[in-house]
Amino acid sequence: MEANDITWLSTREAARRLGLTARTLYRLIDNGELPAYRFGRVIRLQATEVDAFIEQARIAPGTLEHLYADGGSDTDEPERSQTSIDEL
Repeated sequence: MEANDITWLSTREAARRLGLTARTLYRLIDNGELPAYRFGRVIRLQATEVDAFIEQARIAPGTLEHLYADGGSDTDEPERSQTSIDEL
């Protein structure tokens, strides 16, 4: 395969590669977030552009603090207050 050869993916292949439904894939294409090409009645995506989209979506460490409460607990269990024997 030459450097100029393009590897094309069907929408089904691209959706599977991204772990998305076809509907979500079409929304990304329609919103201009993911480039796609129409050849007659079929839509194709370049494998390199799908891979670039995946890489661009990588989450940088330390950017998800807003998703967990109080910024420090790394468990999904709610905090429990300790009750001393004197309080019972």
